[in-house]
Amino acid sequence: MHPIPLRAMACFAGCLLAIPAVAADAPSVPRLSWSSLGVPHVEASDERGLGYGIGYAYAHDNLCLLADEVLTVNGQRSLLLGGAGHSSSGLDNLTSDIFFHWLNSDEQVQAFWRAQPPAMQQRIGGYVAGFNRYLAQNPVSQQPALCRNAGWLRPLQTEDVVRLARRLLVEGGIGRFATALVTAAPPAAVQPTAALQRSAEGGLAARNLAELNAFAATRGSNAIAVGGARSDNGKGLLLGNPHFPWTGGLRFYQMHLTLPGQLDVMGAALPGLPLVNIGFNQHMAWTHTVDQSSHFTLHRLKLDPQDALSYSVDGQREALKKRHIEVQVREADGKVVTVSHDVYESRLGPLVTIPGLLPWDRQRAYALQDVNLGNDRILTQWDAMNRAHSVKELQRVVASIQGVPWVNTLAVDDQGDALYMNASVIPNVPTAQLAQCADPELVKAGLPGLDGSRSECNWQDDVGASQKGIVAAQHLPQLLRSDVLQNSNDSAWMTQPAAPLVGFSPLISRSDRPLGLRARFALSQLQQHGDGPLSGAFLAGLVKGNQVHLADLALDDILAFCRAQRGTALRPVCTALGQWDRRAQVDSGLGLVYFQLTMAALQKGQEPWRQPFSASDPIHTPRGIAWERADVAKRLAQSLTDAQARVSAMGLPAETRWGELQTVRRGEQRIAIPGGDGKLGIYNAITTTPDGYRFDVDGGSSYIQLVSFDQAGPVAQGLLAFSQSSDPASKHFKDQTQLFSAQEWRSLPFTPAQIKADGGSEVLELK
Repeated sequence: MHPIPLRAMACFAGCLLAIPAVAADAPSVPRLSWSSLGVPHVEASDERGLGYGIGYAYAHDNLCLLADEVLTVNGQRSLLLGGAGHSSSGLDNLTSDIFFHWLNSDEQVQAFWRAQPPAMQQRIGGYVAGFNRYLAQNPVSQQPALCRNAGWLRPLQTEDVVRLARRLLVEGGIGRFATALVTAAPPAAVQPTAALQRSAEGGLAARNLAELNAFAATRGSNAIAVGGARSDNGKGLLLGNPHFPWTGGLRFYQMHLTLPGQLDVMGAALPGLPLVNIGFNQHMAWTHTVDQSSHFTLHRLKLDPQDALSYSVDGQREALKKRHIEVQVREADGKVVTVSHDVYESRLGPLVTIPGLLPWDRQRAYALQDVNLGNDRILTQWDAMNRAHSVKELQRVVASIQGVPWVNTLAVDDQGDALYMNASVIPNVPTAQLAQCADPELVKAGLPGLDGSRSECNWQDDVGASQKGIVAAQHLPQLLRSDVLQNSNDSAWMTQPAAPLVGFSPLISRSDRPLGLRARFALSQLQQHGDGPLSGAFLAGLVKGNQVHLADLALDDILAFCRAQRGTALRPVCTALGQWDRRAQVDSGLGLVYFQLTMAALQKGQEPWRQPFSASDPIHTPRGIAWERADVAKRLAQSLTDAQARVSAMGLPAETRWGELQTVRRGEQRIAIPGGDGKLGIYNAITTTPDGYRFDVDGGSSYIQLVSFDQAGPVAQGLLAFSQSSDPASKHFKDQTQLFSAQEWRSLPFTPAQIKADGGSEVLELK
């Protein structure tokens, strides 16, 4: 074995960044109790004490998970684990390390820390101390097997939390282009002709674009905010159903935080964050959905034909800057080597390359400008949201701080107000400017592209905005109403059909595209319900019912086609489709598999719809399968035939149930998981990875909350679908997952009496 060099060990232990130690004062003694599903209730009398309790509780449940993510955001995976592995986001270790060395430079980390108010610095300092308290008091023999004796489990440092927050910031922008940034390199001296290059890369374009767009598919959400005019008791009613990964750096964690007289909030947080991202307090509840706004722009640079490292702006030549990065890599024999890499940057941001989409040749290159790289307000923003006591107050603090990175916000309060805000951080490129500056090739590919050779195409400052170059909150889509608001990752347009939100820059919101099927399902169900009061049971039923909305739109025509066929060639698939309950329950039949395969194939190529999309009827179009058309009939027959062959190849008996196929592993146990692909219009969206004939769940419905109010305060129920702890030895490793399988939501205890009644009588004081 080759020892890790002292220089590397010093960096692993925490490269010193001139971040001063947070106040040496001892924190107040936090009090912790845990309710029955392992949810910590943390109370302290000051910020540092509150952070101390949060960090201790999180380490108790997810020690190894956070330690692994700290490796990632510090760019140290290759040093400690070797270059061949992968981070939780799927990047190979070396690519991940290069990217995070670029993103989380010492200068950027220091600047972010200095921007935090003293109270937040105290909270973070307490979190670090609490995490380290748990680590120190548990000897190696008691540490989770996942990281026991691991060389990468170490005490947490303040800069680790900063780096975790900065990773979260760019999830909607440059984080999606990590590989594109790392692989960007100047063209070789001899380039193939443009025609040959396009031919070679053209086949990759669609695949690469699909990978970029997968962000929304794996980080989506549903939300419905019901105001007092439509709720069954005249107060607010909120359904929050975020769809997030079940592992890694975006895995939610439930907790309840109390600073008497200042803060009393319960909900879920992302790893390393000492506050609640989605939740409720005494008077108000809120949730988020990933928005459709652009949080970055790509700029097409005009290169000097004689020098691919120079570009021109307004006719003036500028040289690209080169940032040199060194990553230490542990090889298979234990030897540590240094890998050098250069990242190229323009005045607008780093260069990125994607074959077939974003080339770097002798004429052009593409720079990416991420609006959230300038957002150091994210923690302050969520802290202010945690403390807001009404949706109007929430609206004010979001508008004034503008720290929400890439999500919509929906909220309700006990006064009966309901709010929708698409008030995230968005580049300010007005419609008129976009018309003059848009890059047609990128726009055709669905990417926000601008002409980088003209300074008039740069982002514009907006009066009242909290950051240069972003849209001020008063110019973003918002609705404050007393009826019903909804969003399922579509644009702001159909948040409330009675008050369509239109007239915005395409970078903010669009009103000319088909809605996603989850939004269409929710809107159609709300329409069918009529104007009567809406109950929590109705909203819960949208998730628990696991209805496949695409089947409502297409299956009757498919079955009509089946009946029109002569012979028995399609009998197995047609029989299964006819017997299917059109749901994705654990006891639903094989018809779901046949339907999913058939529709995926049928929707490739020319549209098969009987009624195409109409902007005047976006809830009900497109719909129907025009099987009477010869071309559609031919494709439908082939799609059914292929689906039948694939299911037959799986060797599945006709009586196979969906819960036997879609499962999640918990140790040696497979737990059946209801729900399915959100593209089918299943509100309870679940994402999976194929495993033979099974589908292993890796994301989807995560922290579910259904919150209403009575005279005493919030009345909440829900679940954390994947459970609180990532440690297989914990009793809270699978308890909520089993409840999710059975679709049993539990009450979320909020008051001291409720907490005690739910098992929270044992109190730990961290003296």
